[in-house]
Amino acid sequence: MSNVEQLTDLIRARFGDDLTSCELSSIDQVIIEIPVDKMLSVFEALRDEPAFRFDTLIDVCGVDYLAYGVAEWQTDDSVNTGFSRGVERITNMADELQARPGRRFASVYQLLSTELNYRAIARVYAQDNDFPTVQSVTGIWKGANWFERESFDLFGIVYEGHPDLRRILTDYGFIGHPFRKDFPLSGQVEMRYDAEQKRVIYEPVSIEPRVLVPRVIREDSRYSGDDDAKEASNDA
Repeated sequence: MSNVEQLTDLIRARFGDDLTSCELSSIDQVIIEIPVDKMLSVFEALRDEPAFRFDTLIDVCGVDYLAYGVAEWQTDDSVNTGFSRGVERITNMADELQARPGRRFASVYQLLSTELNYRAIARVYAQDNDFPTVQSVTGIWKGANWFERESFDLFGIVYEGHPDLRRILTDYGFIGHPFRKDFPLSGQVEMRYDAEQKRVIYEPVSIEPRVLVPRVIREDSRYSGDDDAKEASNDA
């Protein structure tokens, strides 16, 4: 039994019904899902108990599962027009696509045990899609401070108990959360320096949103294993 399989069994045996799931992924990565009301007690046990010793929090990131698995463009068929080929744009993603209740926003934690050389991914879903909230883990791993601020800034996930939850990447007065799936790719406003007013001004976005589709070449003799076809292509 590998270390990853052993860790998976240990977590399942120790926490049982305290977890929503505990799976071993196809790339040999332990992925656990924790209910929001159990997250602090589970994380404390994962950090402190000798069988786990997850002393290091590598990262915390937000995820928006709105329109998960849905794309505005398809690449099953390729055409020569490349980026210019048209597709049907999803104009209002929040209205047209709905996430399952309590399954839109998640906070994901990358854990490392430097003592036992264990790694694990933990995911906690916020129960309210309109006002996503989870508990802050800054009391367990102090390094979560800036990670949680970044997730709050970009996804709007509120970390209750955080000592200083404010934006960390966007500008002062920024409205919205730019990594949400329903946030426009071109943003809400654009800024420029006005020489007459001698200051930076904000204006409505002048860029027309459009979906860019990459050109996909699916069959080309240059990349096939047929040497005769390659020679014919080179001669041409």
